[in-house]
Amino acid sequence: MRVLAVDTTTERGSLAVVSDAGVLAEVRVQAGAGHSRWLLPALDAVLKGLGLAAPELDCFAVTTGPGSFTGLRVGLSSVQGLALASGRPCLGLSALDMLARAAAGSAGRVVALMNAFRGEVYWAVYDHHGVRLVGPRVGPLEQALAEAPVGAAFVGDAVAPMRARIAAGVAGALFPEIELHLAAALGRAALVGLAAGDAVAASELRPLYLRGADARVSRP
Repeated sequence: MRVLAVDTTTERGSLAVVSDAGVLAEVRVQAGAGHSRWLLPALDAVLKGLGLAAPELDCFAVTTGPGSFTGLRVGLSSVQGLALASGRPCLGLSALDMLARAAAGSAGRVVALMNAFRGEVYWAVYDHHGVRLVGPRVGPLEQALAEAPVGAAFVGDAVAPMRARIAAGVAGALFPEIELHLAAALGRAALVGLAAGDAVAASELRPLYLRGADARVSRP
């Protein structure tokens, strides 16, 4: 089986084609200007480089959020379009869940933190195996720290800039190093989900928004 996986939830965008044999191709970018410029050209280049057409893939996977509203729309719409055109199913997984899975086994509790801007974080708490226990939520870092026991592990793009505050707020906090470009890990998780029968139609994918959009309708 072969899965094309896309992650556009943060500035660290990525896509990967993953099979039972491993990662066949992967693209990682630091997309400060947004994901719309690189994603479709990269998709086209990867498929051509592998000598594949979209209908030859078995499934399309995408991180459904939380994250940038624009990034989520780009990733979801691209994956839905490919899946609809090729008649293939989809899998949508939370970016927070993917971060926690990458850190599974590093501590009794894992806290996944993503930058939500406005001085806030997207967060959720997981057990030793990466099973979600609390969240997902959005709010000040202190809310997440209040749910974290001594010795919890913290992962995600919000950890580095907030490391001092985390260390001060949670005794024995751990900071395992994981890959923050999520597409390859997403593809591997999607293979498991596809085999388990968890795939859905493209029309059933939904973004995980934890708060309202920033956009406002201008009034005359």
